[in-house]
Amino acid sequence: MNGKYNEDGGRTGATTGEVAGGGRTDPATETFVAHRNLLFTVAYEMLGSAADAEDVLQETWLRWAGVDLGTVRDRRAYLVRITTRQALGRLRALGRRKESYVGTWLPEPLLTAPDVAEDVELADSVSMAMMLVLETLAPTERAVFVLREVFDFGYDEIAEAVGKSPAAVRQIAHRARAHVAARRPRGIVSPTETRDALDAFQRAIETGDLQSLFGILAPDVVLLGDGGGVKQAVPRPILGADKVGRLLLGGLGKVAAVASLRPTQVNGHPALMLRLDGEIDTVLAVRIDEGLITGLYAVRNPEKLSHMRRETTLHR
Repeated sequence: MNGKYNEDGGRTGATTGEVAGGGRTDPATETFVAHRNLLFTVAYEMLGSAADAEDVLQETWLRWAGVDLGTVRDRRAYLVRITTRQALGRLRALGRRKESYVGTWLPEPLLTAPDVAEDVELADSVSMAMMLVLETLAPTERAVFVLREVFDFGYDEIAEAVGKSPAAVRQIAHRARAHVAARRPRGIVSPTETRDALDAFQRAIETGDLQSLFGILAPDVVLLGDGGGVKQAVPRPILGADKVGRLLLGGLGKVAAVASLRPTQVNGHPALMLRLDGEIDTVLAVRIDEGLITGLYAVRNPEKLSHMRRETTLHR
């Protein structure tokens, strides 16, 4: 089977089992399409980059298209195994790219469908705060953690995907869980709590009320900005409510005449989108702990904002 899958999960050009111009598809294509959203979610959680996750799906399809399906016992597990291996290779390459990245690297934000927020565990796992925690894991640890804790794969299945023994995978999973537990947000925050905090934050920004802004920012709040060397952004983390609050009001005050700040849904959680002259300029995601904003993640790199123009479906 030859051909390249397109963005809808199908392939360009008819192949064996397909009818040109539309018709039935072959079993390989049907299986890939059925699991495409799952495979994308696995790759994205491992990479933090939607563009790289799409490339991994392309590589997965190319390998899957040459598989003899008669030898495959569990097609879903087989596809996840291919995706994981491709993502691991790309994750190591991405690590080298990050070393030369200008400024802070943040995960690529996704405009997600409302049903993502309904799966609380999935939404928690792809939140910007959690994605940054996953960045602190070594590549194999990240793969094991994602497959075990998010997608509930068995140790034997994970072992085949990462090329380790089941016993080694158990040890890696234990180590990764402890690492993540020490760094993840203190608890799952409801969408309502996040929206309330963002509403208060937005009102304070739009009215220029510094004291109200201090009231919603935690004393030790951290602001991270990602401009990728293309757009101006804070070059290093800004710590503390006073510094963060004054920087935000000062910066937004300069563009107030052409700016609009609107609620949106990013990685399964409420967030804010800043438009300048109608164009997407910044996606602002937050981390909430005990009702206060403890983390602000401002993505301005235009190359990371393309997935904010259409909804992305994530699936477990």
